[in-house]
Amino acid sequence: MAETTPRYQDDLYDAVNGEWEKTAVIAPDKSRTGGFSDLADDVEDKLMADFAAVAAGTKPAPDAYFEEATKLYKRAADFTARDAAGIQPALERLAPLAAVSDLVAFNAQAADLATALFPFPFRGSVDPDMKDTSVNKYSLTGPSTILPDTTYYAADNEQGQHLLAIWTDMAKQVLAQTDLSAADQAAYLADTLAFDAEIAKHVKSSEEWADYPKAYNPQSFDEVAAQLGDFDFAGFTAATLPAKPETVIVGDPRFLKEFTTLFNAETFPAYKHWAYVLELLDSTSYLSESLRQLGGTYSRALSGSPEAPSQPKHAYRLANSFYAEPVGIYYGKTYFGETAKADVTALVEKMIATYKRRLANSDWLSQPTKDKAIIKLDKMVLKMGYPDQAHAIFAQLKVPAEADLLTTVITLAQIRHADNLVKLTKPVDRTEWAMPGHLVNACYDPSRNDITFPAAILQAPFYALDQTASQNLGGIGAVIAHEISHGFDNNGAQFDEFGNMNNWWQDADYAHFKELTQAMIDQFDGRETEAGKANGKLIVSENIADAGGLAAALETAKALPDYDGHEFFINWSRIWRQKARLELQKMFLAVDVHAPAKLRANVQPQNLADWYTTFDVQPGDGMYLAPDQRITIW
Repeated sequence: MAETTPRYQDDLYDAVNGEWEKTAVIAPDKSRTGGFSDLADDVEDKLMADFAAVAAGTKPAPDAYFEEATKLYKRAADFTARDAAGIQPALERLAPLAAVSDLVAFNAQAADLATALFPFPFRGSVDPDMKDTSVNKYSLTGPSTILPDTTYYAADNEQGQHLLAIWTDMAKQVLAQTDLSAADQAAYLADTLAFDAEIAKHVKSSEEWADYPKAYNPQSFDEVAAQLGDFDFAGFTAATLPAKPETVIVGDPRFLKEFTTLFNAETFPAYKHWAYVLELLDSTSYLSESLRQLGGTYSRALSGSPEAPSQPKHAYRLANSFYAEPVGIYYGKTYFGETAKADVTALVEKMIATYKRRLANSDWLSQPTKDKAIIKLDKMVLKMGYPDQAHAIFAQLKVPAEADLLTTVITLAQIRHADNLVKLTKPVDRTEWAMPGHLVNACYDPSRNDITFPAAILQAPFYALDQTASQNLGGIGAVIAHEISHGFDNNGAQFDEFGNMNNWWQDADYAHFKELTQAMIDQFDGRETEAGKANGKLIVSENIADAGGLAAALETAKALPDYDGHEFFINWSRIWRQKARLELQKMFLAVDVHAPAKLRANVQPQNLADWYTTFDVQPGDGMYLAPDQRITIW
C-alpha cells in the first residue's frame, strides 16, 4: 500500500517535514541536520573559506582581531608540528600536578594550579549577583561528571553503563601513551572512575539546574570556608582574587555541605588522579592527529557522529571559540549589514508592542501585576545582529609566539579566566553580549533583562525578504516573541525590569501562574519520542516561552491585511525541522531544557483556537486537543 502524506490535522510536523526527512542526510561528522543546523553549517562554510583565504594570504585580514584569530587557526592546522610533538606537550603540562604529593602540598600550590586551569574539586567564577545585578559576586558550584547528567549513574541506566565503558576504553588507550607505568595507569583510571562516581552523588541533575533561581544561595565567606574542610579557602582566594569575597553565591548547597565526603586528605590521591586523567583527555584536542581522533571517541559516542571534524574545520572551530565576538562582528558586517539590522529591530519592537497588548488584555492578571510586567517590557534591552565593537578582552587575546598548540590554548584560556576573576571588584558590564553575531540562535538573559538576536538566525526559513509576512512571523516572529516570553517564564518571572531577583507579582497572580506552569509541565511530561519520554519539568521554561511566542506572533500576523494562517503555522513547523542521531536525542532528553523538535512544532499550535479554525481540526484528529486541556499563559 502506497504511503500517504500525513494530514496537517493529524501531524503538522510530519505533514510539513516528513518528505524532507526521508531523504535528508546527516553528514558523517555531524549529529543532526535541518533547521538551525543547516543555517549554522552555511555560516561555518562561509567563515571557514574566509579563514582559509586569510591564512593563505589571498585575502587580507579585515581587522586585528581576525589577524590574531588566523594565527591560532594556522597553529591548530599545523599537524606536521602537532604530530612531531606527539603527547609530550601534555606530559609537560601535567608535571606540576603530578608532583603534588598530598593535601598539604596541594593547599600550598592550589592558587598556581587553579591559575594553570587544572580541574578542581569545585568550580569558582565571578557572576552578577541575582538580587543586585549591578554588582558581581564570587560563585561556587561542584565539578562536572564524566557522563552528561547524574541520572546516567543510576544502576538501571544502560545508556550510562554503555557510555562509561566507551569512555573507560578511550582513557585506557590514551594513558597507555604516557610515561606512567602499567600499574599506575590502572590505578589512575580506577581512581578517576571512583571519584567521578562520588561526584555524581553530590551534585545537581540537569532538571535541578533548570530551576536557576534556586542556584542563588548566598553564604558568608566563613560559612563556605568551614564547609570546604581542610582545603585552605582563605589562602586560595587571597592568592587568586582581587579582594576577599565576603559573600559567596553557592549554586548547590547540598554539594558544599557534603564536600568533605568527596575531598579530604584520604581521598586526595583519587582527586589528583581524576584531575590528571581529565586534563590529559582534554589536552588530546590540541595534540597529534591520532590523539585528537582517539580523544574524541567519547564525544562522538555521545552525539552519534561517526567521524571527527576535518582538520580545517577543527582549526576554524578552535579559532572561533576564542575570538567568537569579533568574528561575529565581521560576519554581521560582511553578510548581514545595517539595513537588515534595522529591519529586524523594527520587528522586535512590533512584537513587544503586541506583547504589551496581550498583557493588558490578560484575563487572569491583576492590574498591579500587569503594570509591573509592562514596565519590564519597556526596560527590556535589545541586542540586534552584532555589537558595534568587540569587548575589550579580545584585545588582550594575543597568540604567543613559538609555542605549541596546547600551550597556546592554555595561555589564551588563562587570559579569559583572569578577566573573569578581576570583575569581582568591578560593576557589572551590561553592554556584554551573550552570543556572537554568527551564531544561529537567540537568547534572553534574566539578570540583564535583555534579548540577543545574532545576525545569523535572520535567514530563511526564519526570515527572508522573499517570504510572506505571515511566514516570517511564523518563523522569526515566533522566535523573537519566544525570547520576550522568557522574561515571563517560570525562571524569568522571578526577575524584575533591572534583572534583579525580586517578587513583583501580586500573590494571587503568582499562585495562578504556578498552576499554569504545572499544567505546562503536565502537558509535555511523559510524551513519547523516538529516544524516550520527555521530562516536563526539565523543559517547562522553554515550553512556556514557545507558547507565549507563538501566541504573540499569531496575534501580530492576524493584524496583517494579507494574513494567511496556513503559511503561518506551516512555517512554524518548518523552522523546527530536524533529523538527529538517536544518541544525541537520548542525551538531549536528559540534559536539554528544550523540548524535542517535533514536540515543539506540534504541541503549541494545539493550545491556540486559530489552529482549529485554520485547518478545520475536529475531535478525533491527531492534532485535536479538547478546549479544557488547552493552555494559555501569555
